[in-house]
Amino acid sequence: MSGARVTPEKTLASFDWASIEREIDEVGCAITPPLFDAEQCEQLAKSYDDEALFRSKVVMARHGFGRGEYKYLAYPLPDPIARLRSALYEQLAPIANRWEQALGREGRFPPTHAEFLETCHAAGQARPTPLLLKYGPGDFNCLHQDLYGAHVFPLQMAVLLSRPGEDFTGGEFVLTEQRPRMQSRVEAAPLGLGQGVIFAVNERPVRGAKGIYRVKMRHGVSRLRSGTRHTLGIILHDAT
Repeated sequence: MSGARVTPEKTLASFDWASIEREIDEVGCAITPPLFDAEQCEQLAKSYDDEALFRSKVVMARHGFGRGEYKYLAYPLPDPIARLRSALYEQLAPIANRWEQALGREGRFPPTHAEFLETCHAAGQARPTPLLLKYGPGDFNCLHQDLYGAHVFPLQMAVLLSRPGEDFTGGEFVLTEQRPRMQSRVEAAPLGLGQGVIFAVNERPVRGAKGIYRVKMRHGVSRLRSGTRHTLGIILHDAT
């Protein structure tokens, strides 16, 4: 995973963040341009079999989470993932702080990821949360939230490492939004190879006729119909 031609910092900096922010505000998620090329995606997907990189493995069916499996990476994170996580946090922190203010919360997120992780670790949230997921035919991920402790960064990202329609079929990334006194709304994010989707972890502010209200978000993956699907998940808070 060391052959990156462009650094994650430069890749993220090249994105149209005004458009991404507007999309996140409007629907709770935004699809990014590719973060990794085909070779890098293949290397990341293959790294799923390198047990030395991971701290734990979860088989979803054993816990009622769905079908498929995922592995949490251990510290120190592989360099491209560590750098992507840190750079992503710095792009998203202003959005997160604006959301905190809109929701009437007093706390604010610091400007750097290192400072935020210090807060997490001081509270006992010291286990890394970036993960690789693997799905096969018939696998799916139930709607859920990745909370992990008292300190929760309100946005996260999933990056598709497989080719839709070629490596796998089905397996769409989906989100639901539970609006007060209304039926849930569903959003699908059709990702291409190397693309990421940035989305709300738990709740987000939405402006209505009477001001700001909160909507709860959950995310998951629909049933895989064929092939194998690998995904990189970038969660910005650590776990207890």
